[in-house]
Amino acid sequence: MKIISKIKYIFLAIGLPMLIGAVLSYYGTSSFLEDALSAEGTITDFEERYSDGSTTYRPVVQFVDNNGQTIEFISSIGGSRSAYSLGEKVGVVYSPLNSQIASLDSFFSLWGGTLITTILGGSFSSVGVFIFLIGKLRNRKNGYLQRDGVAVNARFQGVRLNHTLSVNGRNPYVIDCHWTNPETYRVHVFESDNIWFDPSSYINIEEIRVFMDKKNTRKYYVDTSFLPQLAK
Repeated sequence: MKIISKIKYIFLAIGLPMLIGAVLSYYGTSSFLEDALSAEGTITDFEERYSDGSTTYRPVVQFVDNNGQTIEFISSIGGSRSAYSLGEKVGVVYSPLNSQIASLDSFFSLWGGTLITTILGGSFSSVGVFIFLIGKLRNRKNGYLQRDGVAVNARFQGVRLNHTLSVNGRNPYVIDCHWTNPETYRVHVFESDNIWFDPSSYINIEEIRVFMDKKNTRKYYVDTSFLPQLAK
């Protein structure tokens, strides 16, 4: 299905750069901390930021570097004002080469960006990889059943929409067919893989080939190779 395939690549295209960014952020912070100097800073003010109807406050911090120079910076991490108070003493780490490159000495100030991009990148990439693996496993299963399964001719019952799956507001179609086991007189109900166009006008046969697992009839593949391929 072309839509699912596109979604797979979209998720990977978003997730993988995020993971790369997370790795670069991790090594950048690690490199910074290797040489960083520590100091005690003081919260002197708060910078207000407005976003999506909410207000966050970024602490304005002053500290004295190893050269006796007073440095002021705005924390890259903001939150509710109650998280800090004016005059509060906080730990600071800064670059010995450029004291203006400084950060609060807290986990989230140092690693928050890395953590967030790792979670988001991992989530997006996982969805893309999951869709990719599902497709590969389905193709492998169908190939196995066609090669080593038992072939039966099932009677065509009809075409319907699969309302359990929706992509961009669209539902795929599935073909239903039945086969009665002549030895047990039990009726087996089969459902094709999802089809992303209405195949009704292309079905002019009464029976459709189905391949079943020899040991487990719940594992099957409805052969829809007689249908035209959806254009790219």
